[in-house]
Amino acid sequence: MNFVKEDFLKAYHINEDDLKKNQINWETLTDLYLDFNNYKDTYHTQAEFIASTLRAHKKIHFVKSRVKESERLIEKVIRKTPERKEVNGQDFQFTVDNYKEEITDLIGIRAIHIFKEDWEDIHNFISNTWKIIEITANVRDGDDTQGFEELNIKINSRKSGYRSVHYLIEFFPTNQKVIAEIQVRTIFEEGYGEIDHQLRYSHKQIPAILASNLLLFNRIAGSSDEMASFINLLNKNLTEIKDEYEKIISSKDEQIKELHAKNLK
Repeated sequence: MNFVKEDFLKAYHINEDDLKKNQINWETLTDLYLDFNNYKDTYHTQAEFIASTLRAHKKIHFVKSRVKESERLIEKVIRKTPERKEVNGQDFQFTVDNYKEEITDLIGIRAIHIFKEDWEDIHNFISNTWKIIEITANVRDGDDTQGFEELNIKINSRKSGYRSVHYLIEFFPTNQKVIAEIQVRTIFEEGYGEIDHQLRYSHKQIPAILASNLLLFNRIAGSSDEMASFINLLNKNLTEIKDEYEKIISSKDEQIKELHAKNLK
């Protein structure tokens, strides 16, 4: 399996000076790349197990799973090294022994639901099914965060308007701990998130005209979520009114039958 330094650096717009500046050894990166490739089949099996468990929940519309691409892992290792050094000291480096716990989205699962109000049921299901290491609610400035605050969930306000609740879970399918990330979002948040993601990966810096229209699209997606919730509530109310009306009619019919029966005696 080829992992050519020059090709990789060019493809991911990485300057070799960045490696030197952060004391990142290419041989170490190659070891990480090869080690992760050895685990990928196992991770695919574990990702599908988590996805299948989530699909059993009636409020989840659909589930997607993925295992990180090997090149993306190396790109993230390079990108995250400076901030890890700030937290753990300048001697910190990613290694074969620590990357599986340091990079927490090697396994990524996305659970999509239709109505915003369905999130709480899904949250309870995840909380009762796996051990949760961390929960982060990604919101946009101005979003209602009361529900997250009441549950003591960390809130991350994103300028891009990205919305999604991220769970880091851990479990032991074997004697080795596995960490996975579960993202829970509405179908409208998913649409916006996918488009935003593609644009950010295709541009080193998003052009101003695209950025402004992305924010407009974000507002539309947020409004669509609110509208969907309103329609759902309206439908429930109409159904309840209809059921109550049918009960009243049924009760009146029974009373009429009883009166007819009495008159015939």
